[in-house]
Amino acid sequence: MTGGFIRFSDVWLAYNEELEAAGQFAVEAIDLEVAEGAFIAIVGPSGCGKSTFMKLATGLKRPSRGSILIDGQPVTGPLKISGMAFQAPSLLPWRTAVDNVLLPLEIVEPYRGSFKARRAEYEERARALLRKVGLGGYEDKYPWQLSGGMQQRASICRALIHQPKMLLLDEPFSALDAFTREELWCILRDLWTEQRFNVILVTHDLRESVFLADTVYVMSRGPGRFVARKEIPLPRPRDLELTYTPAFGEIVHELRGHIGAARAAAGTPA
Repeated sequence: MTGGFIRFSDVWLAYNEELEAAGQFAVEAIDLEVAEGAFIAIVGPSGCGKSTFMKLATGLKRPSRGSILIDGQPVTGPLKISGMAFQAPSLLPWRTAVDNVLLPLEIVEPYRGSFKARRAEYEERARALLRKVGLGGYEDKYPWQLSGGMQQRASICRALIHQPKMLLLDEPFSALDAFTREELWCILRDLWTEQRFNVILVTHDLRESVFLADTVYVMSRGPGRFVARKEIPLPRPRDLELTYTPAFGEIVHELRGHIGAARAAAGTPA
């Protein structure tokens, strides 16, 4: 994996001109370079600007200062080369799982123009993706017929159906029970290993970040800035047994220390 796919250069964001004039920024001095195909995670205390960073990375927000390049192009608006999944799956209740997954192909160019003519081909792609994440046999079920974990699997398929170069995940597993969460870690690991799209994962779960990512960045309490960067030296492929090893625990403990320091610096009890 070589070359910078994602580049943030001294990025600052204030949510309006008045806040900028007052020097009140949501994130500040963000410098980041991520290689093509890399998996990074961003952790930090609540209110540190993790979700703001995601809005910048997707083009939903433009920086007040600095520049963002993704895949060699300046980010000037919402990116078509990215897919997103959030804490809430947000599946449309009147559409089946497969029809929910197909939604981006109906509304995003260049797929939108050919959707009707190529629907059978696209639907087979969606069904194959659902089978890959363990939803074979549930493709024609409605969201209310699926568990929370199943809905989140379908949400990840929806984010990947248009074969994006970058997947952005904002607390995607935090509402799930521990066993389901770990199952989805492994599904995401396998999808990334097979396709090697870039991933930016925002999470409060330090174990999740260490298990999945190549590099973990720790953000300070607002205004958010990176205060630590940890390369994860654990070999791939990683299985869940790794999470019980001393080496894994030591990395989690180190990251917890960085977050505790960030909270203390902001005057928040650790």
